[in-house]
Amino acid sequence: MSTSVELTRFRVLPERIDAMLAARPAMIADFEDDRTGFLGARLVQLPDDEWLDIVEWATSEDFAASRQKGANRPGIAAFFATISSLVTAEEGTLAELG
Repeated sequence: MSTSVELTRFRVLPERIDAMLAARPAMIADFEDDRTGFLGARLVQLPDDEWLDIVEWATSEDFAASRQKGANRPGIAAFFATISSLVTAEEGTLAELG
């Protein structure tokens, strides 16, 4: 089985960045508690008020199940509420070499 990787690029208004970063730990805790197959996440700041969330899932099915749940927990909802717009959302497979 290959690790599934969720790549979500989104925009946050400058005045909402502090709120987004403050909401991140509760979102991660909710994912750890509620999402089967959640392996971890990294948040990358990009130019022009854009961010890239890189989330690893044990399987593609785990990622799909997480999408179905949406913002079902307070920490997840608070994080999502800081996002002003979605730029892209993709799924890939982690290339494990050697």
